[in-house]
Amino acid sequence: MEFISQFKKTFTSGKTRSVEWRHGQLLALKQMLEENEKSIYQALHDDLGKCEFESHISEYAFVLKDIALFLKKTKTWAKTRNVSTPLLLQPGHSKITPEPLGTVLIMGAWNYPLQLVLSPLVAALAAGNCVVLKPSELSVATSKLLAELVPKYLDKSAVAVYEGDVAATTELLKQRFDHIMYTGSEAVGKIVMRAASEYLTPVTLELGGKSPCIVDNNTNLKVTAARIIWGKFINAGQTCIAPDYILVTPLMREPLIKALQQALIKQFGRDPKQSEDYGRIINDRHFQRISGYLKENEERLIIGGQTDKKTKYIAPTLIFNPELTSPIMEEEIFGPLLPIIEIASMDKAIQFINDREKPLALYLFSNDDLTIKMVKNETSSGTLSINDTLTFMLNSDFPFGGVGHSGMGSYHGKWGFDTFSHFKPILHKSFFADMPMRYAPYSNWKQKIFKFLAKF
Repeated sequence: MEFISQFKKTFTSGKTRSVEWRHGQLLALKQMLEENEKSIYQALHDDLGKCEFESHISEYAFVLKDIALFLKKTKTWAKTRNVSTPLLLQPGHSKITPEPLGTVLIMGAWNYPLQLVLSPLVAALAAGNCVVLKPSELSVATSKLLAELVPKYLDKSAVAVYEGDVAATTELLKQRFDHIMYTGSEAVGKIVMRAASEYLTPVTLELGGKSPCIVDNNTNLKVTAARIIWGKFINAGQTCIAPDYILVTPLMREPLIKALQQALIKQFGRDPKQSEDYGRIINDRHFQRISGYLKENEERLIIGGQTDKKTKYIAPTLIFNPELTSPIMEEEIFGPLLPIIEIASMDKAIQFINDREKPLALYLFSNDDLTIKMVKNETSSGTLSINDTLTFMLNSDFPFGGVGHSGMGSYHGKWGFDTFSHFKPILHKSFFADMPMRYAPYSNWKQKIFKFLAKF
């Protein structure tokens, strides 16, 4: 692919290394967003039925916030810094310098088709890399808009958008990159990792899985229900960190279900299909997949279950105690269905979670310090969020990433800069005062002196 060869020449020239170039690209990206705000909202609505407010808070403003942070911090993060030099290496001095990796590939996901392409781009540009962007082919309108806008605003010798289907992506993955970042499913993550292994290319995989939500007996039920409903049904449930299922004790089951129903009606009305704030499923294939989960659990529905194939609408749906071996409990739902599982105790809830793959996010709603401590110390997840859903993403000082099957590597803020950088150690030794003990022939007195000096 010719543009990749061009990027290698651009990178070798040193053009992308200057902080001025990096800032210039970030400012150009900001200008692209600000001058095309309405077109972006329209594309997101066309792809996912997102309302303007949801598109703004979860995609548009998210990227602008990233840009502002990197404009402020890149100069500092890109500086070479001194580190200590042990006595055995004196006289000399030691430094670590962050340097860009080269040409990186960023493969975005369809559920947040703007944020999951442009947020990693911000970090990669700030670190001084050339970048190939591969938007998801499923989010057609947003992919087309990015392909149209990016060449108009960003340096064409260093940044490109590559559109295409699975076959095109397969060809793209045959190319040699210096880093690959992929956001999406575990199955495709394995394909990306296999392709990367051909060149020993490092990867960042932001995957998904089933993010549990524990509701303790001691909690603020009204706020708990409101935050779970919001976190689950924003983007019609098509969020990798959405609560995938709820674990609740028999004591709290009925009060929680009642509170969830009330919160659902308050946020989306009695007929969410008429709500301008409720989205749609990305395409027919995913509509059929989620509808299949519904059909298997018809007798377990608490509220919801309505569908409209023509508009790809699936109502926000609560399901009680589905079979634990059924697809809805073994596969990531990635849609507006929320199973509620009755569990005997907090100990059993923790065991339930630990018996499964490590989740990308784990949610706990509790006012009990002992319960919070127990969940914190006895579970493993990409992120633990206590008494809220999704909002941890707004903290730029947090790394975002999974553990185990939910992903590897992380980004956001400084963590993104680090992901797309190599921290090169530099030892600069003086020719003065060369130590003869390092050279053969060796002797006992040389060994004694070396052991003594090695302590410092």
